[in-house]
Amino acid sequence: SGHARTSNAAAAAGGGGGIGGGDGRGGGSRGGDDQPLKRGGVRATATARLGWSPSSGGHLSSWAEPQAPFLSWKSNECEQWLQFLGLSQYSAALRCWQSAAPSNHLSRATPQQLDKQLGVRHPLHRKKLQLAINARMGVEGSLGRTSPGEHIEGMAASSSWVSQWLDDVGLPQYKELFHEARVDPRVLNVLTWDDLAFLKVTSLLHATSLKRGIQVLREYNFDSSSLIRRSGLAAIDSTADNSDNNNTGVNCNGSVGSQGHEVCLWSNHRVMEWLKTVHLSEYAPNLRGSGVHGALLVYEVRFNSEVLAALLSIPSNKTLLRRHLNTHFKELVGREVVVEKRQVEEAPGYIALSTLTKIKPSKKSQFSLKRRSGKGRSGQMLEFDDLLCPLEERPPRATVQHSSIQNSPETRLC
Repeated sequence: SGHARTSNAAAAAGGGGGIGGGDGRGGGSRGGDDQPLKRGGVRATATARLGWSPSSGGHLSSWAEPQAPFLSWKSNECEQWLQFLGLSQYSAALRCWQSAAPSNHLSRATPQQLDKQLGVRHPLHRKKLQLAINARMGVEGSLGRTSPGEHIEGMAASSSWVSQWLDDVGLPQYKELFHEARVDPRVLNVLTWDDLAFLKVTSLLHATSLKRGIQVLREYNFDSSSLIRRSGLAAIDSTADNSDNNNTGVNCNGSVGSQGHEVCLWSNHRVMEWLKTVHLSEYAPNLRGSGVHGALLVYEVRFNSEVLAALLSIPSNKTLLRRHLNTHFKELVGREVVVEKRQVEEAPGYIALSTLTKIKPSKKSQFSLKRRSGKGRSGQMLEFDDLLCPLEERPPRATVQHSSIQNSPETRLC
């Protein structure tokens, strides 16, 4: 027992190094650092809760691109480019493959070679690399008019961009999965329904939220700074105390409403701010992680006040409260959009949007990328099946064809 008391005393005397910084004066786990604590740091629980890690993982945060054409890049330059893209795990295989024969070069790699020789078996990694190669070679085909620029190509820039965008659309819970799949704006632009399985997006509502978020990004050339994240200069806040007079609306083709608002650009946080102006602040926190944002409200013809009330967890027996929400929802999106939503609901074969509906897994091949039979030396022509947001997708129109509802991928429900 005497030995135990001695050990405990020694531990208590030396405990200041782990708890009090070695001098017994406290300071948490700073380990002898006498600098005062500062505000503005990252909470220890933030990373685990959001599933996000800002660590680079050995990837290059900056990179000086060679002046030579892509076809003339040396092996080490191609490897550095892979690291810059966040695909450093394939650098060693690329080095071995390019050194095996002079004709082996990343610019000429086929999808089969990327899979077999380089070991790029993750479909989204392969899609990211093929899109990046084609962009370097000037081969984008039908994607040319919608493909994002290269200013957000690097791992650090694209990860930060996608993370912020997922916050904007109200789906921060998918940050880690998007990060692991190395999703960047180019990949996001051609995301398919089959890709959602690798991102573990099983909710139809969440998939629809991503679809409408991509749609509005295309309209603004993937400039996420165009999104309205705070009320700030918004005129709607001038009517916060008299929300019954707020007739702000956006028509179905995205034009500005009477008070100059682009509701389709509202982020998830901005929608929650709007709920506070219409005296529903106690329900606003329920929209976190729901996928609700302005483009979903305006562009998705199946999204109505009933779906919003369910997401807000407003009990069905509170009819007056739901009627209050319905009134302000109609005022927000505008009369034209309300009319169009009603027309869709009355169309034959209409399938209501539900918060509980799951996506039925596709039975097609796991590969969402297909290669055309014809190819040139300048790169591979790619085509994509079943895009989550088709390239020709437009804001909703006043008429809806029965066939478009029946044949939509969104009807593949459990």
